Amino acid sequence: MRLLHTSDWHLGQTLHDFERTGEHRRFLDWLAATLEAQAVDALLVSGDVFDTANPPAAAQALLYRFLREAKARVPHLGIVIVAGNHDSPARLEAPAPLLQAFDACVVGQPRRHADGELDPAPLVVPLRNRHGSVAAWCLAVPYLRPGDVPRVETEGDAFAAGVAELYRQAYAHAASLRQPGQAIVAMGHCHMSGGQVSELSERRLVVGGAEALPADLFDAGIAYVALGHLHLAQRVGGRDDRRYAGSPLPMSFAEVDYPHQAVCVELDGERLQQVRSLRVPRFLDLLRVPEAAPAPVGEVLDALRSLNLPERPRDEQPLLQVRVRLDAPEPGLRASVEAAIAGKPLRLARIETSYPGRAADAVPGDAEAFEDLGRLAPEDIFRRVYERQFQGPPPAALLAAFAELLHEPEGAA
Repeated sequence: MRLLHTSDWHLGQTLHDFERTGEHRRFLDWLAATLEAQAVDALLVSGDVFDTANPPAAAQALLYRFLREAKARVPHLGIVIVAGNHDSPARLEAPAPLLQAFDACVVGQPRRHADGELDPAPLVVPLRNRHGSVAAWCLAVPYLRPGDVPRVETEGDAFAAGVAELYRQAYAHAASLRQPGQAIVAMGHCHMSGGQVSELSERRLVVGGAEALPADLFDAGIAYVALGHLHLAQRVGGRDDRRYAGSPLPMSFAEVDYPHQAVCVELDGERLQQVRSLRVPRFLDLLRVPEAAPAPVGEVLDALRSLNLPERPRDEQPLLQVRVRLDAPEPGLRASVEAAIAGKPLRLARIETSYPGRAADAVPGDAEAFEDLGRLAPEDIFRRVYERQFQGPPPAALLAAFAELLHEPEGAA
């Protein structure tokens, strides 16, 4: 049996106010064609289908268009989708009765019996091969919140223990159903210990006091674990059978060098036979100038002027991040950047500024308590913030401009 594992589509995402419908449409077209070319039996989507809990109509239309196209290309295809932390479980599950027509199973959240105990049955989904026979069972586990997991008495992390118990019960139920020769695979949307995070675009999953779940969470009898949440494709604990597929598109400029991919999984009976990475094409270029590190204004402007790019339609032009190192505020920086790229086939997404010696992540020990701010004049707050950021007093002209703004009559143009 052949599976394709993907995750973290984030349909409906915008990158610095630029919407990405075109990129997502091209990715889903590539995915549908890949399902056919690779003769895939089942598609596993491990969460964060949408970027927000209330996705725009265009994003929802992309999903349903893809399901129709995938099913037309691969009539026997089964699809399992679980919710991620960006998804609304209820919204994702709402069309489930209609999605059954596409052999698509959607799991937004775990279910409980009338007595409050976990019902593992809805989390266990049969996976059929091209002949219509059940060849594997899938533990379709979505993003879990503390209220979703069984309560476990433990001296350690109660949430991690509850997640392990949920997978244990789901695995036991699948094991009771499977016949000899049928594999068990698992899905999850979580942060596993040791996973490399993209800080600029992944919401941190801190629940129950736990930063990450232990790598030995899954039963040894599980042939493959298809994970979502971390955008960098990676193995868990160095194992081929425990993987994050990663996001198919860079969700921030920090991810431009990620090897975006889907994972093709071959099962031979109950065993994992082979895992292959299928690189996703880059459908839109993200440019960083300079690439390596921020540089002084003059160097950056020279680099921008020297850019030589091919002409493209507006919605296919690269998005640009400009990285500038400053010694003092540069009020005309944006105008200078825009002048340097005028007429070039690209779109300015962000100007990132940094200052030598600034400890951006430090928490100053001499900062005023929050309740003391009311006793400070706005000019004092402005002066202190400037001095902390630029290691020196603000220029007199800047103080005068601030005072003029501060005392400008309300409603003045």
